[in-house]
Amino acid sequence: MRDPAAVLTLVTPAPGGHAAACAERAAAALRRLGAAVDAPCWLADGEACDLVFAGLEPAAAEAAARRALAGEAVDLAAQPAAGRRKRLLVADMESTVIANEMLDELAELAGCGAAVAAVTARAMNGELDFRAALEERVARLAGLSVAALDIALARVVFTPGAAVLVATMRAHGAFTALVSGGFGVFAEPVRRRLGFDLQESNELEIAGGRLSGRVVEPVRDRAAKLRTLERLCRERSLEPGDAAAVGDGANDLAMLAAAGLGVAFRARPSVARAARFRVDHANLTALLYFQGYRRAEFSAPC
Repeated sequence: MRDPAAVLTLVTPAPGGHAAACAERAAAALRRLGAAVDAPCWLADGEACDLVFAGLEPAAAEAAARRALAGEAVDLAAQPAAGRRKRLLVADMESTVIANEMLDELAELAGCGAAVAAVTARAMNGELDFRAALEERVARLAGLSVAALDIALARVVFTPGAAVLVATMRAHGAFTALVSGGFGVFAEPVRRRLGFDLQESNELEIAGGRLSGRVVEPVRDRAAKLRTLERLCRERSLEPGDAAAVGDGANDLAMLAAAGLGVAFRARPSVARAARFRVDHANLTALLYFQGYRRAEFSAPC
């Protein structure tokens, strides 16, 4: 197809014939709405492909594909073909590039795990003010020994695909930032392990070798994540449309909405509904496929 208008990307969690069948059904759904659709261009055999199309708006194409593939374990995104590869990545940390919620880990060590986890879930679903929920949870940790920080850090589980996402985007010239409403004592080791260029996060106040139960000002919240994305764009003479962002919670929605590729990753239902793009099944390499990277272009983690 000459001068394609848009592309629909489909990603399945693992290689197999399932992907080819999904691509056929999605293409047929677009054609029924009058779109011209090319044959699948495979980014990874049996796992991820692009369907280049014209004659239909991306949002309408994606809606049609979702209806056609309802109930299937497939992630998809429709967008203009031009400008897909982003020059900035801004990522949330907890339940995004790592599987953990670190305040929940600390709360378990402090003996108040269930109470704190319940507040975390409500805050990430947008039911509570982020700052108030953060301060409430941290207050419950007052008196906890700093030794618990190392114990919690040892529990960190990295999300599959996170290191490859960062390494590949950096190898192709993108700047990468880890921006967390969590705490630097965890975010800095995660930044180093995954190879992000920088991290911004909150800080726990410590006194006499124990957590005081307070957060050091200023508190980074939902608005701070958006401000960081905007600042990094200005510093690099980029537009927000040149950025990719990924997160799972309500406090990530502002930066996801601003980014050209803002992806809700295995997010709470209310967050997934609000985000323009989402990944429910695949790992974080789906963000690379959405940008048109082939598996052969993926870089090994640092």
